[in-house]
Amino acid sequence: MQNIRKYLSQILITLSLIALFFFHERSDFSDKNMGPEVDVTIAAGSSGKEIANILQEQKIIKSAKAFVDLYISSDRPKAIAAGVHRVNTLISMKTAVTQLLDQKRIINSVVVKEGSTVDDVLKELRANSHLVQDRRSLSLHKLPIANSRNSLEGQFQPAIYSFAPGTNSFDAIDEMLGNFRKKISALPLTSFGKYSQYEVLTIASLIQVEGDQNDFAKVASVIYNRLKIGMPLQLNSSVQYAAGLRGRIALSNKATEISSPYNTYKKLGLPPTPICNPSDLAIKAALNPEKNDSLYFITVKPKDTRFTKSFEEFSKWNEEYNNNLAKGLFR
Repeated sequence: MQNIRKYLSQILITLSLIALFFFHERSDFSDKNMGPEVDVTIAAGSSGKEIANILQEQKIIKSAKAFVDLYISSDRPKAIAAGVHRVNTLISMKTAVTQLLDQKRIINSVVVKEGSTVDDVLKELRANSHLVQDRRSLSLHKLPIANSRNSLEGQFQPAIYSFAPGTNSFDAIDEMLGNFRKKISALPLTSFGKYSQYEVLTIASLIQVEGDQNDFAKVASVIYNRLKIGMPLQLNSSVQYAAGLRGRIALSNKATEISSPYNTYKKLGLPPTPICNPSDLAIKAALNPEKNDSLYFITVKPKDTRFTKSFEEFSKWNEEYNNNLAKGLFR
């Protein structure tokens, strides 16, 4: 009797699996006969049901209901960004989600890179043919962190953004600034010691350009240590920003003589604004500097950055750096 029950139980399990298989087959495409690509517009704040209906209407997936079930049971579809996505038709729900999450398939995306500047962001916006170009002044934007220069520098959160077709560039900037506003609240980006929130952001921007992320906290310490004793920061990054020489490895003596509030070789204290859009890691380092007495640092060769409080030791390393530069190690 027990064997009969066991046998009947196995039959029921098998029948259930067969039914599930046929249900899945009826509610999903197989990817074997994948169709041509189409452009799918996902509006900001779209629900799982709304996305599912769009996908079914454009013959990307077979069943909107099945997709909603997938949407509810998984976090992956919830990360689908607003924007215009280029995806194949007649594909499985799994493949549809994979393609919709692929940032390379968002054809109206705007990329804000870590270490980028306002000018870099504006170039990205102007190059995006899906945006309506709006020439209103940047000064009309409400800044996440107000400053005396009304500068947007440093206030774009590094990320990949996508916008609905027809969005104008002015509104796109507002949306991006809003994203930064949320980000600094979540971090949070606060004042640190005697330094204001904006000054901490400026320090984070210097850290971003000057150091490898593994050394961010050490670079932060050097900056604070110099500021504390009234020593010029003497950072190449700020001079390169002012002189339009970003990305250069070496800095000439002539460049360090330029007249600019960003010339930290001649001007004491911080530059008047950030010099780039810093990453979360750089901001965290500005708020949590390593505790040490270093006053100097130099990247002697790629992936070899050294820190010291001794000018003599720094000078020796500087000679080593010049030799390595001449050998082409920094190419």
